[in-house]
Amino acid sequence: MESRQLGRTGRDVSVIGLGTWQLGADWGDVDPADALAVLDASAEAGVTFFDTADVYGDGRSESLIGEWRKANVDAPLTVGTKMGRRMDQIPENYVLDNFRAWTDRSRRNLDVETLDLVQLHCPPTAVFHSDEVYDALDTLVSEGAIAAYGVSVEETAQALAAMERPGIATVQIILNAFRLKPLDEVLPRAVETGVGIIARVPLASGLLSGKYTEQTTFAENDHRNYNRKGEAFDVGETFSGVPYEEGVEAAREFARLVPEGVTPAQAAIAWITQLDGVSTVIPGARNVDQARSNASAASVPDLGDDFRRGVRDIYDNRFRALIHDRW
Repeated sequence: MESRQLGRTGRDVSVIGLGTWQLGADWGDVDPADALAVLDASAEAGVTFFDTADVYGDGRSESLIGEWRKANVDAPLTVGTKMGRRMDQIPENYVLDNFRAWTDRSRRNLDVETLDLVQLHCPPTAVFHSDEVYDALDTLVSEGAIAAYGVSVEETAQALAAMERPGIATVQIILNAFRLKPLDEVLPRAVETGVGIIARVPLASGLLSGKYTEQTTFAENDHRNYNRKGEAFDVGETFSGVPYEEGVEAAREFARLVPEGVTPAQAAIAWITQLDGVSTVIPGARNVDQARSNASAASVPDLGDDFRRGVRDIYDNRFRALIHDRW
């Protein structure tokens, strides 16, 4: 598996990582043994970056990773977690005392003295412009609670604002074949500044796997069922904010672009890894087969200009007018 430097962290990580939201909550139930098997399979396939958050299963995802790391002490691994959604997402809550409490809890869950990377978890826009917030994060670094910090964002404007801060190591952003706005300014600016880009939701909540139809149903506790209109959190996190039925049709178009011997999911992940400025892509996996298949996308040859033009055409024809200005 190819490794790339994770922005200003100074760490090298696999170009394909693992998102572990699925192992905590909001995607239906996952047995702990199955979750640990996913971590095993990912590591065996060369994955060296796990992404989690303190609210995924109220710490369940972090604890599973902590348990796995304790049993695999020699495995090369960087863990990025997130904080900021354990209280109301208002600027007044993004202060040092809360940061200390949240990171202390994550350190206990992950069973480490120093967290590799902590990302503010999609905070309000005002937080990205607050000197006090960055001062507090710098304090956590100086105290040894965290080694590096970054942000997870909903909007490209938030990403661009964060990149101007010298302490920001990484920016995590939704980037996939149905969400192309980061290509306009965010990726070029990441190359210029040396900030690492962590691409999340690479399969548009599974749409780009090509496995869903208009008749597909999801579990009651799966966000693809209960958050289609943003009832629980930003609708852009669910199917990248595109209408489900339109997304299913677009996924069929995308599948027709995919070369023989490659699955649509692998092509969707590989397309992102082949963009300048991307450090790592973090697809989730609910089982061992998915974990292995996702990791194998790292070996997909260059998809070519025709493929890239096809992706752009799908976006321009179906989604640009719907979502480009929103995020």
